[in-house]
Amino acid sequence: MASKASKLQIFTLLFLICIPFSTSIDFNYPAVFNFGDSNSDTGGLVAGIGDTLLPPNGQSYFKKPSGRFCDGRLIIDFLMDAMDLPYLNPYLDSIHAPSFKKGCDFAVAGSTILPPTAYAVSPFSFGVQVAQFIRFKNRVLDLQPKRRKSDKYIPARDVFQKGLYTFDIGQNDLAGAFYSKTYDQVIASIPTILAEFEAGIKTLYDEGARNFWIHNTGPLGCLAQNIAKFGTDPSKLDELACVITHIEASKLFNLQLYALSKKLQGQYLDVNVTYVDIFSIKSNLIADYSKYGFEQPIMACCGNGGPPLNYDSRITCGQTKVLNGTSVTVKACNDSTEYVNWDGIHYTESANYFVASQILTGKYSDPPFADQMPFQKLKF
Repeated sequence: MASKASKLQIFTLLFLICIPFSTSIDFNYPAVFNFGDSNSDTGGLVAGIGDTLLPPNGQSYFKKPSGRFCDGRLIIDFLMDAMDLPYLNPYLDSIHAPSFKKGCDFAVAGSTILPPTAYAVSPFSFGVQVAQFIRFKNRVLDLQPKRRKSDKYIPARDVFQKGLYTFDIGQNDLAGAFYSKTYDQVIASIPTILAEFEAGIKTLYDEGARNFWIHNTGPLGCLAQNIAKFGTDPSKLDELACVITHIEASKLFNLQLYALSKKLQGQYLDVNVTYVDIFSIKSNLIADYSKYGFEQPIMACCGNGGPPLNYDSRITCGQTKVLNGTSVTVKACNDSTEYVNWDGIHYTESANYFVASQILTGKYSDPPFADQMPFQKLKF
């Protein structure tokens, strides 16, 4: 019976993958609404739970911590630059009267697609982020006819249908599961994770969303955090020194996410679904790092412990703690542009720039858009 079920699942995936995506892509979006985790969090966790990010976070661009788990800008920041739109303000940040006229960032570091567990870093799972969007939209529509002064801070009514909805989430569902589940159990959980994601997409569709931009998950096994925990046995590592189980889980998650993207495009003929292969871009960067001007593909720039990983789960970037009787302060490397990884979990601004520049070639998207490049040249 299990064998028949597996064959049926594979057949279903292959069938869905054969459904063609829409070829109509229009990048003249008036706004962007982003959902995700730390890969695209522009300050949500810091504002939402009062978390603290210390220097040297933010040093390369903002010159101080900006709420981003990075030395500078994220992929989403570079994509906003490319579309000639301002950086997204986090939904949870109400200080300094933030403008949401060109969109809003609902992403929060540590978030998962599935509802959070008691041990979750973030309570703002995908379902919560979607619910926050609905409240945001309803509040905007309520304010529009009442206060002219708010027009410069909130989007126009038609923006909710014309805007771009971006997604980069799922990494924490997989990575977190490995701490309490076997590999087979993690793989078995993927359909449940994606069913939750599909429900959120359908809710957004019912709210008027029509343009979906979906990032798949990166090579989780190449993060220093996962190598330090699960890769102490060399036999569990691949040729790039990445944890095999995490790499395989990422691939299987992405295969099913791609099939879901196809299913959504076939189900809703009035939507545009763009699936972006982040896994391939990041894997290529780690495999050929020197070709792209980097010197360290896996070791963290801002960490503790030295080579080969420079990662210590007991202390994070910028923190000062007493470890083994000695006071330790985690400082950054001399030149973060030489490193792919910032803190053992997140990428450096230089690596994010590389990923964004590869996305904008259009070659890693389905449907591809290389012949419809309306983007501004990225600034770095």
